[in-house]
Amino acid sequence: MNISTDYSLIKKPHQKTKYTKHDLEEFAKCADPISGCQYFINNYYYTRHPIKGKTLYKAYDYQERMLDIIQNNRKSVLLCGRQLGKTTTVGGYVLWYATFVPDMTILIAAHTGRFVSEIMARIKYAYEFMPDFLRAGTVEYNKQSISFDNGSRIIAQTTTPTTGRGYSVGLFFVDELASVPQNIQKEFWASISPTLSTGGKIIISSTPQSDEDQFSEIWHNANKTEDEFGNTLSDGLGVNGFKAFKAIWSEHPERDQKWADVEKSDIGEEKFLREHNCEFIIDSETLINPFVLNQLSGIEPIELQGQIRWYKKPKKGNIYLVALDPSIGTGGNLAAIQVLEANTNTQIAEWCNNKTSIEKQVDLLKEITTYLVSITEQTTNVYWSIESNTVGEATLVTIRNIGEENIPGVFLSEPVKLGQSKKFRKGFNTTNTSKLTACAKLKSLIESKKIFLYSKKLISELKTFVSIGNTYQAKIGSTDDLVCSMLVIIRMMETLKDYIPELQDIRDIGENAMPLPFIMSTSSNRYY
Repeated sequence: MNISTDYSLIKKPHQKTKYTKHDLEEFAKCADPISGCQYFINNYYYTRHPIKGKTLYKAYDYQERMLDIIQNNRKSVLLCGRQLGKTTTVGGYVLWYATFVPDMTILIAAHTGRFVSEIMARIKYAYEFMPDFLRAGTVEYNKQSISFDNGSRIIAQTTTPTTGRGYSVGLFFVDELASVPQNIQKEFWASISPTLSTGGKIIISSTPQSDEDQFSEIWHNANKTEDEFGNTLSDGLGVNGFKAFKAIWSEHPERDQKWADVEKSDIGEEKFLREHNCEFIIDSETLINPFVLNQLSGIEPIELQGQIRWYKKPKKGNIYLVALDPSIGTGGNLAAIQVLEANTNTQIAEWCNNKTSIEKQVDLLKEITTYLVSITEQTTNVYWSIESNTVGEATLVTIRNIGEENIPGVFLSEPVKLGQSKKFRKGFNTTNTSKLTACAKLKSLIESKKIFLYSKKLISELKTFVSIGNTYQAKIGSTDDLVCSMLVIIRMMETLKDYIPELQDIRDIGENAMPLPFIMSTSSNRYY
């Protein structure tokens, strides 16, 4: 048995204990299934204060409400600001549950091994200062697990896609879910859903980091408390069966506006709103300002043509730009098409798929341009192009086989600059420099509200399109193909700006749209 604490602080298993009348009365109060948890935590739950040392926990009003929701609901999701004691409070509930509910497996999941150890250290510390007449004896007392002689046990693990598999869990506590990478959040949630189907309780707590992750989805669905007919669901539960609880900085009795002003000055407005006011502002260096991203929501398509999503009907006389970012079509990266109405800078359609062959991708491009030309009645009002790197070469071959002249509209390519080789590849060949320039212009258009994006999927990609090294790309586990096809649109606009009066907005941006947070390469682009 790996014990990290003095044996004298641990109750041995099946140890005989003499109870006084007072002991029995106190045990009964703590074991009460309705009010026992609050009584136990406020009278026998000790924490280690960073300054005061050993301190008896006394719940604030918001913590009492938190405990009430945890106690009386099978599924609860807690949205709490930093340093509001949510982990300490739930840790007290976990210890109470293991003590007074026999034969239960309690599983704790946290985003890092350090936090796993910290949560267990808090529970063990509180256990060691409980009186013997309350606490169960320990059969095992390890760094990340405790087994009691009442048949209950507490196990702590790092949150991974396989956490919880193989356990029949009576209580599952997931701490700081939003701090787990988004792809792991989704895999983890898919993994534990069968575990919870047997009827166990679950508590999910976190401070927000993004409005696109699994925690955000759970939270927002927990706040949808009406069915499709407007009827309130039973007990105020959300459509996912979770009861929602929220606590922000101002509910802590020791915090006032003066404290908030100092904290804002120290960490900045954006971080304060996210970490203390619980606003779902993205916690990453996104290309687009997080406040602006929060205001983008998207709409449902007005029409579907196969897999092509149309958000607005094209009009005669308008100018349209169509861009394809191709993929190999074998289930990896997405191929993506964006369609922009240049007169209004409005995204009117898009398509994406990762299993469509290159030939079919070009067919879809042709289908879209054919439709647009049929509306505008002028081939010179429709411009189309492709991102010609890597897979783009195979796409160009397909276009040549079809016959460029058989795809309605004008095939637009990036012009060769003075002094560069005249040998070039059609379409738009992306270098780090050209990508950053397009990123800067897209950023300026979105943040100045000069471009209108309707696709929820595109907006979702923008929320995970972040600074990595000396470029921008999708976070690990996310995609950016719709963004990349929109960047081709931006480069098409730049190429056409001196010839089409309607592209005034891209002309107004100029060559230096904004400073990016790293030095851009000044090497020349070479076409071949």
